[in-house]
Amino acid sequence: MDPPVSFSKIACVGTGLSAIGLGATLKRWYQETDIRFFERSPSPCGTWSINQYPGCACDVPSALYSLSYEPNTDWSRVLPTNAEIERYLLKVAKKYDLLTKMSFSTDVKECQWDADRCRWRILVRDLANGLDLIHECTILFSAAGQLVYPRDLGIPGQETFSGDIFHSARWHRQVTLDDKDVVVIGNGCTATQIVPSIVSRVKSLTQVVRSKHWVFPPIDQPYPSWLRWVFRNVPFALRLHRLQIFLMAEREFPTFPNTPAAAALRAKRRVAVERYMRQTAPAKYHDLLIPDFEVGCKRRIFDTGYLASLHAPKVTLTDAKILSIVPEGLQTTDGIIKADIIILANGFKTNEFISPMVVKGVENETLTEHWAKAGGPEAYNCSVLHGFPNFFMLLGPNAATGHTSAVMASENMVNYALRVAAPVLQGLASTVEIHNSAEQEYSRNVQSALQNTVWNTGCQSWRISGTGACSQFGKTGKLR
Repeated sequence: MDPPVSFSKIACVGTGLSAIGLGATLKRWYQETDIRFFERSPSPCGTWSINQYPGCACDVPSALYSLSYEPNTDWSRVLPTNAEIERYLLKVAKKYDLLTKMSFSTDVKECQWDADRCRWRILVRDLANGLDLIHECTILFSAAGQLVYPRDLGIPGQETFSGDIFHSARWHRQVTLDDKDVVVIGNGCTATQIVPSIVSRVKSLTQVVRSKHWVFPPIDQPYPSWLRWVFRNVPFALRLHRLQIFLMAEREFPTFPNTPAAAALRAKRRVAVERYMRQTAPAKYHDLLIPDFEVGCKRRIFDTGYLASLHAPKVTLTDAKILSIVPEGLQTTDGIIKADIIILANGFKTNEFISPMVVKGVENETLTEHWAKAGGPEAYNCSVLHGFPNFFMLLGPNAATGHTSAVMASENMVNYALRVAAPVLQGLASTVEIHNSAEQEYSRNVQSALQNTVWNTGCQSWRISGTGACSQFGKTGKLR
């Protein structure tokens, strides 16, 4: 028996920030409501629903981490928590009646272009009952996100551990940390939020450092009640504050080129950040914490009490190489680290974009095959690809900026895609597709421009793919 078939004019994989922005803009611009969203998780809001670890918060100021047409006067602090962002996204989704169009616990397995009917045919599996269904659409969007699928740890023996082991994005809420020996693997943004949030509860905390990061002075603070009153009642006050934050973030952009002038700016910034790290962190850990690469090569981290928390007697920082996970903890080059709980803060599969979903375009070429020929993920204007008609990626390859808000990049992607798709939405054309020459030229220009930037100065980073291509950043920034 064939699976049941449903149809909507537009379909979107994912229900996070980009997807909600897509649904809202479709309604604002075209009064279009014929859209279906498919979400593997049991709830909406994407990464802000999935990541529920202690201390989880945004590292972009809240005034800038919101849709330009839906300003939020209720932010409680400069850097919002995941719970606040989740509430904001739910509020927007409800306003534009998007929740009724979302299907949860549904896994999109494959998307196949039907050239004869000019439709996308989507195989969806209901995770609750294991049944498959087919959904068809004229225009397909991928808003799958990147901070969703944990990176493989690459260390044997996980199945032998006698305690609890889990990734930060798969937090075990039923597990208590109180009076336990806890190990945190990793020291990126996630780990630096977790450590100060749990240190007071645990018996001991050992953090295994596998790389170094520049930790900037904190910028987070609560918004005083009088300022929140101003945002709510004084016209344009919040928009002016948003502009102020944007301009402050843009001051980072001139430090990215690999030029003498930019290098001088980075050197000045490095002196200030290194001074802060040396003054705040224990001296015995300076060699483990302070990088030898340039400021900006990796994403900067704003301190949320992490460096000061390392002074606690119960905290140990080590860069010992992990050989295996054993029943009692970690076997390292320095011996065994005893653990009751192991927390994996080792990041995500950020350069796979759509995996594990399979997308097949013209002549059954998969998106993975398309990118293999190109030497890595690419897309014209970070969104469209030759051979994949009526298909748009939101926050696709090279859409990130490195210095400002992903919400702005997402909003730009949505605006671009809906302008390009307008003839199809309005019934004036059956398909839209980028020329192969345009996609290739765009990608060459982006990669050429990115070669002479701080991101290619020698550090290991999730910004760079295994082929050496930079699949995260574009060469210019745009304000919408």
